[in-house]
Order: sequence, then C-alpha cells, then structure tokens
Amino acid sequence: MEHTWITSTPYDDVFRTLLNDCSPLIIPIINELFGEHYSGQEKIIFSPNEHFLNQQDGNEEERITDTNFKIQGKETKKYHLECQSSTDHSLLVRFFEYDTQIALDEGEITGNVLTVTLPHSAILYLRHRTSTPDTLKIRMITPGGTVEYEIQVMKSQQYTLEEIFEKNLLLLIPFYIFSHEARFEEYESDTSKLQSLQAEYEQIKTKLEELSNQGRISEYIRCTIIDMSNKVLEHIAMKYQTVREGVKAVMGGKVLEYEAKTIKREGIKEGIEQGIKQGIEQGIEQGIEQGIAGTISILKNMGIPPQTILAKIQEQYHLSSEASKKYL
Repeated sequence: MEHTWITSTPYDDVFRTLLNDCSPLIIPIINELFGEHYSGQEKIIFSPNEHFLNQQDGNEEERITDTNFKIQGKETKKYHLECQSSTDHSLLVRFFEYDTQIALDEGEITGNVLTVTLPHSAILYLRHRTSTPDTLKIRMITPGGTVEYEIQVMKSQQYTLEEIFEKNLLLLIPFYIFSHEARFEEYESDTSKLQSLQAEYEQIKTKLEELSNQGRISEYIRCTIIDMSNKVLEHIAMKYQTVREGVKAVMGGKVLEYEAKTIKREGIKEGIEQGIKQGIEQGIEQGIEQGIAGTISILKNMGIPPQTILAKIQEQYHLSSEASKKYL
C-alpha cells in the first residue's frame, strides 16, 4: 500500500504544546472521550513520541505521534491521541502503525508468548463534515480469528462555549475559532458581526481569569491557552486581518513570550533557590534529598509542568534521567 504522509502543522504543534506543557488539561478530555471518571489527581506519564518503524528494505523510518502517555489510577492505561485539521485517508494506516509500535515498545515475552497491549486511541477533528464518522475502527484478521478495536472521535466544532467550560474541556479553547471559520468573510466586512465574535472571546478571557483566580488552573496554563489561541488564529485567519486584530484586541498579544514564560522562569528560579536553601538547613548528607524534594514541591505548587520539573532537577542536581524520576 502506498500512501503520502502529511507533515506537522501549526495545529499539531499547538495540540502537542497543550498536552505536554499543560498536562492537567488532558484528564477531562480522556473522561469525555472514553467515559472514564478520573478525578484529576492521577499521575500522567508521557512516552516518547518518536517511533522507528522497520521497512521492507531493512531501513528504519521515523514516525512522530501527537502524543502517547499512561494514566496511573486504580489501574494503569495507555492512551494515544492525534489531532487532525483536515481529511486524511492515510489516518487509519497511521493509527495502526503507531498503536502497534507503542504496544511493541512495552511488549513482554513470557516463555514462548509475546504479549502486547494496544493503547486506547482517539482523534480530535478540528473540522468535520456530516460524513465524518463518530468512531473509526481497525479490524485485524489473524490465523487465530478476527480482532477489532475502535478509535474514538472528538469533533471540536460540536462543543459550545458553555459545554467547554461546563465539562472543563479547556484544551479545546485554542481551536474554538474553527467553529467561526465559515463566517470570516462576514466578520471582515461587517463590524457588528465581528463584535459578536469579540464578545465570545471576551467571555473566554473572563472565564479563564476566574478559573485562575479560583486556583482551578495555574496562571501559566491560563497564559498558555491564550497564547496557543493566538497561534491558531494567526494561521487560520491568515487572510483576514480584521478578524485577527479584532480577536487579539480582546485576548491580548504575545502573552506566552513575556508573561507566561516569565512566570515559568521565575517560578523555576524561586523553586530551585528555596529547595537548595532547605537542603543546606538540613545538612549535607540529607540536604540534597530534602533540597530536591523541596524544589519539586514548590515548582508543582506553581503549576510548572512535570516534564519541565524533571529537566530542571536533572540540570541543577546533576541527576540522570532515571535517578530523577523517583522524585516524581
């Protein structure tokens, strides 16, 4: 089978940024897609997104998934999520390749039996048609019988602002502009219609501020959502200057470049300094352990993403990747 692979888009980049830097946003999406009841206190463990697939000529070809991770609750489950902005007929083939490779990465051989566990997979469609299915299916016909599994589908344009905030699906906010894409020309030429769009974004901004003030999301997550919304807007409304400027007038400019990155940078600096101080006060022997624990605790309370915390304690305390993981 021959197929053409679609390269990464700005929307894929936004999706990966939200999932990796704002991991608390993942749980509500998983609950919605798979009918789970995670509380949000579960541990999320990200796996490498790069996979090398063996080709018939003996070479390896790299594939990059949008994201795959485990959630540790009462039981541990693997998940694989992809974001799609347009129709791609190779989608099912890619899912099958990714899912089987993810399963093989942690396959277990006991005696003469290889056991592989495929992840729970889902696709987020940023655009959809009436013909877009609610689920996708992969069917495998094996010598031992037929096996099939479903890939869940989420269509971002089906969710109203009220539903997004009611269900806490904040990860969808940067893509909310897709629901207005068909009316860009109207907004560009009709000020009153543009004002109605601005009113919706004023509502988004206000609700995000409320959530941040209530401590339900960190300031870093609030700023990142706004910045990623602007990034999507820049791309999708590239030909509509009035639309871009109108929404940005409400949401703000390059928030992440200044405000959120400053929050993150200063938070990391403060966390490390306080952690080291705690360590010194405890004495050299147990000081390092206490210092690391203190650093992690402070950074977590500031809403710094787990992956960033790991990287920083590795750098500051000269720890290997494996040695640092025990602290999280």
